[in-house]
Amino acid sequence: MPTDKNRATAAAILPLVGGPDNITSVAHCMTRLRIALRDRSLVRHEELNALPAVLGVVEDDTYQIVLGPGTVARVTPEFEALVAEARTQAAPASAAASATAPEPAAAPHPGVTAAELADRGTALKDARKARNATPFKLFLRRVANIFVPLIPALIGCGIIAGLNGMLTNLGWLPALVPALAAIASGFMSLIAVFVGHNTAKEFGGTPVLGGAVAAIIVFPGVAKIDAFGQHLSPGQGGVLGALAAALLAVQVEKWCRKRVPEALDVLVTPTLTVLVSGLVTLFGLMFLAGSVSTAIGTSATWLLSTGGAFAGLVLGGLFLPLVMLGLHQALIPIHTTLIEQTGYTVLLPILAMAGAGQVGAAIAVYFRLPRNRSLRTTIKSALPAGFLGVGEPLIYGISLPLGRPFVTACVGGAAGGAFVGLFNQLGVGFGSTAIGPSGWALFPLLDGRAGMGATVAVYAGGLAVGYLTGFAATYFFGFTRQMLAELDTDPDPAAGTPAAGPAKQPVPA
Repeated sequence: MPTDKNRATAAAILPLVGGPDNITSVAHCMTRLRIALRDRSLVRHEELNALPAVLGVVEDDTYQIVLGPGTVARVTPEFEALVAEARTQAAPASAAASATAPEPAAAPHPGVTAAELADRGTALKDARKARNATPFKLFLRRVANIFVPLIPALIGCGIIAGLNGMLTNLGWLPALVPALAAIASGFMSLIAVFVGHNTAKEFGGTPVLGGAVAAIIVFPGVAKIDAFGQHLSPGQGGVLGALAAALLAVQVEKWCRKRVPEALDVLVTPTLTVLVSGLVTLFGLMFLAGSVSTAIGTSATWLLSTGGAFAGLVLGGLFLPLVMLGLHQALIPIHTTLIEQTGYTVLLPILAMAGAGQVGAAIAVYFRLPRNRSLRTTIKSALPAGFLGVGEPLIYGISLPLGRPFVTACVGGAAGGAFVGLFNQLGVGFGSTAIGPSGWALFPLLDGRAGMGATVAVYAGGLAVGYLTGFAATYFFGFTRQMLAELDTDPDPAAGTPAAGPAKQPVPA
């Protein structure tokens, strides 16, 4: 039955994105089905948002359909299978053509509905995209694409590591502890290889060559090599070194492809790619990347041990704008580096407070607009995902297009971040053993030096502070009188409960 449900969701999405002929690639991250489209004008945004399983859509370098954690991992393979099946059948062009008919504009009515608020979000998103399509930011997004496919393994191994730590502390099942340690640590010990593979794939090289060069970093035999007057250490440079090594391998490979005769390409190009990139990695990149990795770990520890509340306030307050700009995933390499060094990233629990501020702000909007049934229904449908750390529906569908509530949500995130940062400064330092989840979903991944009880208590306290501050700031300062007059009306008093369509449009395309 679950498979039938996921296949039904995939089947409902496919015609609404223009059919199989309009799709060039399919992928997914923690919460979103990411589709590369030939023609975005074929997408029927309103019908797509109205699907029960769709939490919202985000239009970026790929068309991203927010389905939520867990669901997206099940729907994506069904979607890929449907695309493959449709392409093997005859004449799909008629189906694609039928998808081009635009949806008729809704009749004007008094008040502001969720759909109209989403239109404001669309305009804001388009303006933001025009300002942020810079080469540097596009590069950061490509770097994020390298790490996103690794998140499921990071989460699984992180939870197993936490379970193993609990068993160790309690003295339970001692015979099982070494096995769990091997399972939890195996992936992390070889993560550089996966990063190298994905880097070459993302930047147009041969993935296995990128992985081969990155594997040098974790090979135990590097301990016998002297570089810059000291012995190298296996793993030195970590994921940053693997990223740099694979990028270099891609450039060497492309250079060889242009110059090596075709008859010799299969022998010469891989050999030169691995040899040149490997030597540069051993006698340069590992040392440099190791220095950078050490600096990141030292800086993060120093920042929270000395800056405390202020550092948490800044980090928690600025994270929502990063999400709005789509740049939050550029932090993944930093999180991964910290996990490699200490076993957890101290930054993620603080950044998660931004989601708490967003949830509190959305609840305040719900109570401040008692007559606007459309917006209230949208908030009710998006809040469960918000509590679990999926904030895009609330950001793009509610707070950002409203304006002031987005700012007050940031205030809530800053307050929660300051709370967690303060306790970090007081000695209750902790972090997440994996990246990806947020909100309540982060509890199973928490780990710290002060014990699990204190760690869970501080994180829960930070969420509570974020919720309450985001609510209070939005309730009292999130609306002007003019905004309340415009928004606190029933868009369609005769309709009673709003139709399913407008209520399922929390995120503009």
